[in-house]
Amino acid sequence: MSLKKLKVTLADGTGDSVEGCLDCLLKALAHNNAEASEKVQKMGVLLLLPPLLDPRSSCAPKVANIIAEVAKNEFMRGPCVEAGLVPPLVQLLHCKDQEVLLQTGRALGNICYDSHEGRSAVDQAGGAHIVAEHLKSRSQNTDAANGKLLTVFCGMLMNYSNDNDSLQAQLINMGVVPTLVKLLAIHSQNAALTEMCLVAFGNLAELESSKEQFAATNVAEELVRLFRKQEEHEKKEMIFEVLAPLAENDVIKLQLVEAGLVECLLEVVDQTVDGEREEDVAQLKTASDLMVLLLLGDESMQKLFEGGKGSVFQRVLSWVPSHNHQLQLAGALAVANFARNDGNCIHMVDTGIVQKLLELLERHVEEGNVTVQHAALSALRNLAIPVVNKSKMLAMGVADVVLKFLPSEMPPVQFKLLGTLRMLIDTQVDAAEQLGTNPTLVERLVEWCDAKEHAGVMGESNRLLSALIRHSRSKDVVRTVIQGGGVKYLVSMATSEHVIMQNEALVAFIPCFSNCCMHMCKDFLNASLVQVLHKLLSEETSAPEIKYNSMILVCAIMGSEPLHKQVQDLAFLDLVSRLRSHENKTVSHQASLTEQRLTVQS
Repeated sequence: MSLKKLKVTLADGTGDSVEGCLDCLLKALAHNNAEASEKVQKMGVLLLLPPLLDPRSSCAPKVANIIAEVAKNEFMRGPCVEAGLVPPLVQLLHCKDQEVLLQTGRALGNICYDSHEGRSAVDQAGGAHIVAEHLKSRSQNTDAANGKLLTVFCGMLMNYSNDNDSLQAQLINMGVVPTLVKLLAIHSQNAALTEMCLVAFGNLAELESSKEQFAATNVAEELVRLFRKQEEHEKKEMIFEVLAPLAENDVIKLQLVEAGLVECLLEVVDQTVDGEREEDVAQLKTASDLMVLLLLGDESMQKLFEGGKGSVFQRVLSWVPSHNHQLQLAGALAVANFARNDGNCIHMVDTGIVQKLLELLERHVEEGNVTVQHAALSALRNLAIPVVNKSKMLAMGVADVVLKFLPSEMPPVQFKLLGTLRMLIDTQVDAAEQLGTNPTLVERLVEWCDAKEHAGVMGESNRLLSALIRHSRSKDVVRTVIQGGGVKYLVSMATSEHVIMQNEALVAFIPCFSNCCMHMCKDFLNASLVQVLHKLLSEETSAPEIKYNSMILVCAIMGSEPLHKQVQDLAFLDLVSRLRSHENKTVSHQASLTEQRLTVQS
């Protein structure tokens, strides 16, 4: 009844009657929002509301309240935009009256919620800019009514920009980030506003441009201070959700470390490690994952390492032998992150971390946790990079433990296993020979060289196969690789798009022709080695070291009659002669030597 009366009353323009009808409508919406909203839409009431949103009208706050209520329904947001309600609502944002601003903020926020049309209309009317200015100018006022208004305005901006990169970028350009950080600091006692600020942070923190702005504020201090106060799991999780994207920025990582976040995280780990509740498991994972993320920054990692004497470093190392899989994983990943420079790696190997990692891997050989296997192998690979660590780690039996994972069918584990072995045998002649004459390993490498669906595994298998020959320079290793069917993969590796892999393949071939393996040249013929060398020398884009090693190899294969014949048939002499004028002196010199060799043996 009140809707029909409202339409008539609006036509008459009697103020008191309009107010009464609006009150009735608000009661109807409070009783059954969806049903009343549907009637409002059917009877065309929305089209009558724009004149009532005049800033001079006493009805304005009630009308804005009605719009806020009907826009709670998804089916009403589009019609609100079509009825032209957004531009007059945005104009109401210029009012000084707190109730008008509150209801207008609610109305615009609800119209924007999950609605492209709503956001677009608010954007075109310039509503976000006005709200951002209100937040800035009112941020210092801590009275309850203002706190409520700030909460509504924060919510409105959140609904406006949620999951929309361009609108989020617009808010960042307006300077919303420092304002939100200021609100968090000033209104820390206001739970509703604090929560809304956190949700808004989470909304904006994913964007790279926002991280620079966050880094220029004291957000790290504020978030850590807020985290320390929290008792409830949900509130802690909410702060974690903001910290994770922010901690991807290296400057903020260091700020968080300096603000004391690490101590908070260690405390969470201590409180939840033996917990069986779902929320304990979730918090343990989040806290330990965040700890690992903080260690990805060079400065934050080094600050926590403290020359290997840091209490945080020691605590994290104690996670590796833990009974808890999540802590084992985080501990191994932390070691991998600490092992990002030679000094740290050398210290860790000398202080016994390798043994802890090997014991951890031994626990996960049979039916093991793949993520723990991957993390522990990552740590070992990084630790094996400094030359002085290689022989020590080999003596500790690292290669033997790593080989236990050869049967793994998990590509991430395969990839790290290969990388660890390749790092270990670099410059280690005896180890390279021992592994290179292991037919089980070589057969598995050849199998993985064909793993086209896993480019990383395929590439690492080729590189390890090549490294076994290069570092051992052993005819027994060459024979094992040839018998295992590895030649065609090494020839294919010489055509890789990566210069380093091309070069490793070429250097690996040289011992094949200087270790009495000429009788095995059939494999090289079948793999079209000579044609590949011709292509590498012909291509203008081939790097100087590729041309140089290709010519060294041409000289090396001249002792094999079938390969020698292929070299003659492909007119290598002309090709090499042209390279005598190459701008690289090493290449031009080798071209002269190769030309002489070809001329003598032609």
